[in-house]
Amino acid sequence: MTPDSVQSLVDQLHEEGEMDIPDAETPDIGIVMGSDSDLPTMAGGKGKRPGAYEALATELDFAEQTDYTDAPDARFTFETFVCSAHRTPDLMYADAETAEARGLDVIIAGAGGKSADLPNMTASIAYPLPVIGVPVQEKSVDSVIGMPQGAPITAVDAGKSFNAALTAVQMLSREHDELRDRLVDYHQSLQTEVGAVSRDLHELGTPGFKAQYWDTDEQ
Repeated sequence: MTPDSVQSLVDQLHEEGEMDIPDAETPDIGIVMGSDSDLPTMAGGKGKRPGAYEALATELDFAEQTDYTDAPDARFTFETFVCSAHRTPDLMYADAETAEARGLDVIIAGAGGKSADLPNMTASIAYPLPVIGVPVQEKSVDSVIGMPQGAPITAVDAGKSFNAALTAVQMLSREHDELRDRLVDYHQSLQTEVGAVSRDLHELGTPGFKAQYWDTDEQ
């Protein structure tokens, strides 16, 4: 028997898939993860490197949409759910099955452990919608990328949901010049930072650079 907390989400997803809402008011990217323990990897924080949330919300000016019928003012948005492939298969299936009808253009799916099945199961169910898999841990890589011929999934290196978000926006940018411009601006900011650091290292020398950039207790 499916618990009410899960069934209510399943019903909600199906109801949203039947609504007639303009694409500009629905989430463009869906983020799903197998457990809330994956959130530090998928969003960033708790000692983890920046994640998909950081890439979308901070670097590329997306907004997180938490109410399907009340879109944020931002033109480009994403949604976030926990869908365990093993504990809540009905919810995983509903999320993937209704994704296209709910207006999503691409899904980022992350899972950890040796049986990280959420990304590839989501890819199978949501097909032909593209899915980008994120192995939350190194031991999850084989599970995420192990898809048979004819069942495609795109995947990033373990823990790098930030790159998954960039890849998702690259896909969207083929139809939205504004997103292409945001991606170019972000990449140029990285280049500018590397150029500035390179010049400082060269002109200050290694001891001077360490004195200026490194924390005192790290020297």
